[in-house]
Amino acid sequence: MLSLTPSVLIERAIVLLVGMTIHEFAHAYIAYRMGDPTAKEQGRMTLNPTANIYWPGFLIGVLIGIGILGSAPVNPSRMRNPRWGYFWAVLAGPVSNLLLAMVFAIPFWLGVLEPAFFPASDFIPSVNSLFTQMIWLNIILFIFNLLPFWPLDGWTIVLAALPARQAVWWESQRQTTLIVGVALLALSWINIGIDPLGWIILEPSVFLLQLLTTPLF
Repeated sequence: MLSLTPSVLIERAIVLLVGMTIHEFAHAYIAYRMGDPTAKEQGRMTLNPTANIYWPGFLIGVLIGIGILGSAPVNPSRMRNPRWGYFWAVLAGPVSNLLLAMVFAIPFWLGVLEPAFFPASDFIPSVNSLFTQMIWLNIILFIFNLLPFWPLDGWTIVLAALPARQAVWWESQRQTTLIVGVALLALSWINIGIDPLGWIILEPSVFLLQLLTTPLF
């Protein structure tokens, strides 16, 4: 298990703050492009991280690497096409994290940096480890947020994609999906050899990390 040294906590705080800010801005901006000005009217279509951050979730994220970090307001009823406008606005959040990971992968693709999974110092993050964590945690945010458990984006993406009748049923399953998600998380944490979230999140995340940190030439 990675020791929570000051440099690790600093790296996580930086990465999650950047990842959350871009994620919530993407929600708000695409919602605006789809006709919903709610976030803009509230001053929350911004790259100012304090506009949308959820501080308890952010602090948990710094400690364990993942959490409910923020929430930009989206109102599908104000969109030109409420169903598909909502779909794209919600999907934009996780996709923005994948794109952010790809941006920070460029120095690795060019061979300028090599992956570093542990900071060289207990107190000061290195460029290599910070960039590696920027890729790793944004991949985690991308995959984690696509899980179909309320209140994650994946649950809302399914809701928006379903026809009206099926969407009503899915809406009624909100609490059930939350319970299933918490149960899967508990199975992963209690370490009894059953790790469904590890299979769902970590294995594809490791694959993407290797892909994004391997030099192209």
